Amino acid sequence: MDAERKKRTPAQKRAQRQWGSRSAGSVTAVRSGKPVITYALLAITSFIGLVQLIPGIGEQITSALLFAAPYLYPNLNGGFFEPWRLLTAVFVHGSFIHLALNMLALWMLGQGLEPMLGRSRYLALYLISGLGGSVMVAVIAPTTATVGASGAIFGLMAALLIIGRHIGANVRGILIVLGINFAIGFFIGGIAWQAHLGGAIIGAVVAFIYMRTRRPNQRSLQIILLAATVVLLIVVVAFIPPLILMP
Repeated sequence: MDAERKKRTPAQKRAQRQWGSRSAGSVTAVRSGKPVITYALLAITSFIGLVQLIPGIGEQITSALLFAAPYLYPNLNGGFFEPWRLLTAVFVHGSFIHLALNMLALWMLGQGLEPMLGRSRYLALYLISGLGGSVMVAVIAPTTATVGASGAIFGLMAALLIIGRHIGANVRGILIVLGINFAIGFFIGGIAWQAHLGGAIIGAVVAFIYMRTRRPNQRSLQIILLAATVVLLIVVVAFIPPLILMP
């Protein structure tokens, strides 16, 4: 335990003071320093990505899990209704390089962010950010098919920016990285910048909710606000893209 405590970064130590003393779950997460959820996400996503490389099988996996807005509207696509694609797209990638870059980013961000937030908050942040990325693609580019964890990754970066400022960390570096990565999406073809934008916005919203509901007696309020964010995203994707897709 002493060795693990010495390994904590200054940001993690500040996070323990900000979060750990208020929540038993957060204390365990910060003190252990083991980003278990990050490792699990890495393992699951990497396994699916490697299966995607198998000729014949890979194409079927990609086709079954990618996100495209028309799959949400049976009256527009001949009867298909596959809403799970809003999240499953986060676990499939377009190439080995695409997978490797996203997993490297996930590993780097998760090492610090998961211990700060605790496992349940961190997982909620990742999944809701990924959902936000898919919803933004559906709203801005409803005919575009997309894959990749980029929306969730941008959510983590935006959350780290918000939380870092709150605990007094130097966030200039993450701000620069976030800006550069977002700008790249406009200059390189095949990148769904809409997912990046949606993930970053929702990641910032989730982080703001966390900052405002840190006390133990605000746990229920935190869950309600997170649920409301998800419901809002579902309402948006249910009603806006069909207006664009209708001939």
